[in-house]
Amino acid sequence: MRLLLVEDDARIARFVAKGLREQAYAVDVSGTGEDALYQAAVNTYDLVILDVMIPAPDGFAVCRELRKSGQRMPILMLTARDAVEDRIAGLDHGADDYLTKPFEFRELLARLRALLRRSGELRPEKITIADLVLDTGAQTAKCAGRKVTLTAKEYALLEYLARNAGRVVRRAEIAEHVWDETFDPFSNLIEVYINRVRRKIDADAAKPLLHTRRGVGYVLGSAEDLTSTDEGEESTSPRPRVKTPPARKNHA
Repeated sequence: MRLLLVEDDARIARFVAKGLREQAYAVDVSGTGEDALYQAAVNTYDLVILDVMIPAPDGFAVCRELRKSGQRMPILMLTARDAVEDRIAGLDHGADDYLTKPFEFRELLARLRALLRRSGELRPEKITIADLVLDTGAQTAKCAGRKVTLTAKEYALLEYLARNAGRVVRRAEIAEHVWDETFDPFSNLIEVYINRVRRKIDADAAKPLLHTRRGVGYVLGSAEDLTSTDEGEESTSPRPRVKTPPARKNHA
């Protein structure tokens, strides 16, 4: 899951981003309304955490512009202003939920999970593919009853593949949803992590679960459950959305 955190307080942004990354989310951080709109135009996000009091345009305006541009990802607004009128304004501008500062980080995580469930982005808490079982709440995996020890990024990759089980997932999709803006598209990082995950879940398996479609992408599933995509053949799954970035304003 890739999130956009819009927060101009550097200390709060560091704290929240660090906690979210430890929960296997990929996080991009923006400190202004203008940059937030730019990031949302050039990247694909599963959810936006949006502070109200950010440099222009403010959070209300950013939320309104995101909805006007057709963006449908869940938006959770953060604010130190707890007046009923402010909460109503945020919801009326297109926000899906509202959290008042200061907040417990556990509550933030719970609200994120609820919003993602509501948007249909998550499957039930348990995802089962052949002998592989993922507990998305605890972020743990077992294969044939054996606990699989994964880093946060390895788990995020495996869960994304599991949520798309049975179809070829392209490299660009993985980069969009599992990594953040620091990802280098010319690196072999995805391949490195694919190999790590493959070694861990297929180590003692009679029938491997993680398959490579050369030149196309990767697919998770038992051989008999896979789609008919042949090695090296183009997948019929939809290509990830390509966005045209808006021109940045010249402040000179």
